[in-house]
This record gives sequence, C-alpha cells and structure tokens, in this order.
Amino acid sequence: MSTRTRVNRINNVSGTPWLWVPTLYIAEGIPYFIVTVLSIALFKDLGESNTRIALFTSLITFPWVIKPLWSPFVDVIRTKRWWVIWMQVMMCVSVGLLAWLAPKGYFTIALVLFTITAFASATHDIAADGYYMLALTDKQQSAFVGIRSTFYKLANIFCQSVLLVLVGVLSRKTSVTFGWTFTLLLCSAILALIALWHVWAMPKSEVTAVPNSSSCGIWNSIGEAWATFFQKKGIILALCFMLLYRLPEALLLKMELPFLHDSMEVGGLGLTQDMIGLLNFIAIGLMLLGGIAGGLVASKYGLKKVMLWMCLMLTLPCIVYCYMSIVQPVEFWKIAACIGFEQLGYGLGYTACMLYMIYFADGQYKTAHFSICTAFMFLGLMLPGLVAGWIADHIGYINFFWMVMFCCIPSILITLIVQRKL
Repeated sequence: MSTRTRVNRINNVSGTPWLWVPTLYIAEGIPYFIVTVLSIALFKDLGESNTRIALFTSLITFPWVIKPLWSPFVDVIRTKRWWVIWMQVMMCVSVGLLAWLAPKGYFTIALVLFTITAFASATHDIAADGYYMLALTDKQQSAFVGIRSTFYKLANIFCQSVLLVLVGVLSRKTSVTFGWTFTLLLCSAILALIALWHVWAMPKSEVTAVPNSSSCGIWNSIGEAWATFFQKKGIILALCFMLLYRLPEALLLKMELPFLHDSMEVGGLGLTQDMIGLLNFIAIGLMLLGGIAGGLVASKYGLKKVMLWMCLMLTLPCIVYCYMSIVQPVEFWKIAACIGFEQLGYGLGYTACMLYMIYFADGQYKTAHFSICTAFMFLGLMLPGLVAGWIADHIGYINFFWMVMFCCIPSILITLIVQRKL
C-alpha cells in the first residue's frame, strides 16, 4: 500500500521564492563539500597518511548511499520545513564542534562529527528538494530550477576555492590549527544565519499524512519501489554501468588533493592550500562549462550517439595526472591548464551518467528509482575510494595515476555495451 499525502499551503507574505531558494541550496551545498572535500584537506594538513584519509573520508559519505532508505519517513514525520530548519541547526552545531576539536588532532571524534554532518546533510537534501516541490507551483519550479542549481554551484566554489584560500593564508600567517578552526567556525556561523533566516523566510507549507499512512504502509512503499527497481529490464547491466562508469574518477577524487599538497620529495607538487583553492576556482568554472556543453550536445544529438564520446571525455583527460606526477611542473599556469582540461572533460562526461540514470529510472516509481540510481552511483564512488589511499601509499603517485588510466578500460567497455542497448 503506497503512502498518500495531502498538501495544505499557508500563504506567507515573506515567502517569495527569491528570499529562500538561493539560501536553501547554499545550505544544501556547503555541508556536502565540507564532508567530501574539506575533510581530505583537513586531514592532510594534520599529517594523516593517504591510506587513512581515503579510507575514512570515503566511509563518512555512506549516508548519501543509503538515504533512499529513510526518505519516505521525512515525507510523513513532521513537515519538510521542520526537517530543513532542524537539519541546518544540527549541521551548524556539528561543524562548530568540528572547528574546535578536529584541528587539535581528535581524529576519531572528528570522524564522528563528519558522519553526523553527513547524515544531517543527506536528510536535508531530501527535505529541501521535497519542500521546493511543495512550496512552489509547477511554473515557479521551472523558473527557479536554474537558480537553485546556480547557488548550489556557488556553494561548491565557496568551499573548494574561497575556504581553501582562507585556510592557506591563515595557516601561513598564524598556524594550521587556527586556520582550520576559524574557517570551520565561519561555515558554522553561515549555517546558523541561514537557519535563522529560514525560520522567517520559508513559507509554512505543511504536509500532513492521511490516516491510512503508517509505518507498515511506508515500509510497504519502500519495498515495492526497491522490488520494482530490481525487476527492471537490463538491471544487471545498469548496475554495472552505475558502479563502473565513474571508476577512474572515484580513485582520482581521493588522491588529487593529497598529490597537489604533498612535497615534491614524496612525488607531489608541493602546493599550499590557498594555491589549490585558486586552482579549484579555475577547475570548477571549466567543469560547469563542460556540463553546460554536454547537456546541449546530448539534447541535440541524443544520448545514444554521444554516450561513448562523453565517456572518453570523462576518462581520458585523467592522463594529465600521469604527466604531472612524472614531470612535477612548478609553473602554476601549467598545473592550472592540466587540471582545467581534466575538469572540462569531467563536466562533459558526467552529463551522460545523469542522463542515463534519468532514462533508466523512467516509469511508475520514477522519483524513487532515480534516488536508488544515485545511491548506486555514490556506492560506485565510495568503494574504490576506500582503497585509493592504500594503493597510492604502496605504489607511489606515478604508478597510481597509471593505474587510474588502466581503470578507464572498464568504464569504456561498459559504456559501449550500454550504448548498444539504448
């Protein structure tokens, strides 16, 4: 039995979407990038090995893998507005505690706090996207889809570029501990201000479960969605694609920042955090450009015609890391050109993955099935990441990046097979 809901909308004079949509998606982006990106930079600055960094920063992303399991409960327990605001409060508190404890070397406590932040962030994602659909009309949703995407990407730039520059500058002028404490406290303060702002700015659009909604009904709905997902035609091939398509990227994601930051004596490039932040600003801009171009090309020619080319754009530019690990360039512009080229390809190639998941999820349970697809995609990123650091520590950066290039082969082969089945 599926869970049904009815919607009661309460008008709020302060509830114009321009007041809360941008801040809602900034609040969705900042915690995600704190957990997935800044955690790597933080632990590297604290002297942790690549093995431990890759293993534990992969494990703390697990909430995004399993969030489809509890998303139905967010629909019927309290309101989505309630979940949004309280998850922002929880993230504010956990990031604030991280600011005081993590830079002082409390590694285990830091992992717990990162995990709490990840669970709160994953729950916030569910509630925020649901609230967006609830509080806006269909016309407004279409009008603001670009706005929400833009501000989420601005959160990406803020975390990966602005914050790393801030950490690098403060670390040089004071200490690494102060640099990270100040930066994470700043993030906590931003989340606190957004939560307070949303108490006033977000319309009180309530979702109330009808009487026949029950925990049994919710679990039946979950079971039905998962059962029909695994009954889809071509499910084995689709799962292989979701797990393998981003395999080279999954390995690269965990080691690119340590490689850039490590000294040249151990095979890295010896860049400071603020230099890496500037590189990320360039890289993210080119990645966004690649994503836009990929969407336009796919819409013009169709996914089947461009899928293999997009896969090649995603995988083959990883060769720039082989070049950088061998040559170890010291010129900033050369490093920026290499990483910018790789990120441009990533933007182009990632589009094919998203379009295929949308295609495969189509049907009666489109929303639930797409959520399950993204969960398997996250799993495909998490599992290789667990061992990426151990491999890099044992074989060195040069051999590691050549192994990444070898891992392009499974991605290309699975793409060829899927393309023929489209």
